[in-house]
Amino acid sequence: MRLHPISPVTEPMQYRAIGVVQGRYVATDPEHDTRGLIRTDDGTELEAVLLGRVLSLVRRRLDPDKPHLWVVYPRCRDTGTLHLQIVGVWEPSTLLAAEAEAADADSPAEPATDELPEGDGYFSVRGELVFTRPESGELVVKVRQQARGEEVRPQPFKLQLRGEIPLEHLRHFVALQLRRDGQALRVESFEVIGPVAQRGTRGGKTRGTGRDGAGRGAPRSGGRRAGAPVGSSAAGAPSTGTAPGTPARDPQRTAIRRPGA
Repeated sequence: MRLHPISPVTEPMQYRAIGVVQGRYVATDPEHDTRGLIRTDDGTELEAVLLGRVLSLVRRRLDPDKPHLWVVYPRCRDTGTLHLQIVGVWEPSTLLAAEAEAADADSPAEPATDELPEGDGYFSVRGELVFTRPESGELVVKVRQQARGEEVRPQPFKLQLRGEIPLEHLRHFVALQLRRDGQALRVESFEVIGPVAQRGTRGGKTRGTGRDGAGRGAPRSGGRRAGAPVGSSAAGAPSTGTAPGTPARDPQRTAIRRPGA
């Protein structure tokens, strides 16, 4: 049985953006219960959608009036708010009991705990640092996604985060440990893995490097900048991948976190 909803990293430059949020899911569209929000214990309402098989799990196994620990992919809206794609739930006590009941009513369920050492609101984001402004605590990380099967490779997306990372790490691959703070994700710790190979040059200079060294993703006052974090990507696309120049491997699977998976 796996003891954690987030799989371990298998490659140094493995892209991903995943986390856990405790709260109660509330559908906001009476005709589409896949669209709703997560109402957290601190009163924050986070826009969310249910993806894949997790919908049937919610309908059949989970008490809608109780909070649950949701496994989510984070995205950032232009409004500065979080958007979460729910891909699973971490609740071994409930799921194991249900499986034991289906298999043999007389067999006791395997002891399990729903607690995680990282706690509620933990996120793991791994990607390319494309903008950082330490004096204001702003940074942007680009996350590439791995294609599944024969589909076209999904477009990368950007996450606008809060924290301080020095300018010398711009265009480097970073591994971030974050904590949700209201509608923001704040850096608790980070590790610089190495420089990311750029795919081309323009005018003899490395693409994406501005005059101030802050990169092409730098916010501009009075309007939305080019390359700013945008809305969520196509529903169901896994938030994992491999950096350019790294041998491709099968993407990390982030399905419903059922015990024994």
